[in-house]
Amino acid sequence: MAVFQGAGVAIITPMHEDGSVNFEVFAQLIENQIAGGTDAIIVCGSTGEPSTLSHEEHLETIRFCTKQVNHRIPVIAGTGSNSTKEAVYLSSEAKKIGVDACLVVAPYYNKGTQNGLYLHFKTVAEAAGIPVILYNVPSRTGCNIKPETVVRLCREVPNIVGVKEASGDLSQIARLMYLAKGDVDLYSGNDDQVLPILSLGGIGVISVLSNVAPRQTHDMCQKFFDGDIKGATKIQVEANELIEALFCEVNPIPVKKAVAFLGYETGPLRLPLTEMEPEHQERLKKAMREFGLI
Repeated sequence: MAVFQGAGVAIITPMHEDGSVNFEVFAQLIENQIAGGTDAIIVCGSTGEPSTLSHEEHLETIRFCTKQVNHRIPVIAGTGSNSTKEAVYLSSEAKKIGVDACLVVAPYYNKGTQNGLYLHFKTVAEAAGIPVILYNVPSRTGCNIKPETVVRLCREVPNIVGVKEASGDLSQIARLMYLAKGDVDLYSGNDDQVLPILSLGGIGVISVLSNVAPRQTHDMCQKFFDGDIKGATKIQVEANELIEALFCEVNPIPVKKAVAFLGYETGPLRLPLTEMEPEHQERLKKAMREFGLI
């Protein structure tokens, strides 16, 4: 059984002005997502700024989210690292907290061969002991988890269940699903490719867009599952301008500003991320207005 089907939000981490995590606002965001029909919450994914959280902050944010959600929908914790030992630690601790699954990114900077990636993920998954979703995002990590490696992991490691695919390479994803023969749960990692990936056999998206448009993102997936391809396509196409604006600077700079435009105190970003450029803020506001969000 899949960890979730539909739209999971890669939720932002709001901060106080001093840079500490703002758990009061975080609770509001979580409740807004659940009320909006979000199918799962991914905490401390790339959008949640885990790279600049200490281990203590990282785990406390996961703990808070898990407690706030209280089993209403699945909680998936981002627990990846370029250090296998660190990823093992974070994943093991997340299991103790009570998350439903871990999202584990490919090791960045030091990268690894395909065999190295296999051993990395196998080691982390065996230590975690709960479902693991691989995360393939070559633009951030500098390495690509090849389809053969994803399929091997899902078949040989019982609790590795699927992959968040953010390579943007639909030909690679089509090959993955050809090789998988139903053994890999596929999630889109790009909001502008939700429908193409669902059409290749995907079962959902781990979404940045859902931070500001949870109902629409959920409905896009649900309409597809219900056979309303025209309705799903309409949402995808109409969201594309907003999606482009949400990625006009490195994620999560724009989406954190977008959530602030909705009236939430999202606070500052931690360096090296910086405030969104004024001209990009105007572009984002315009796209949000056109999509009916503000």
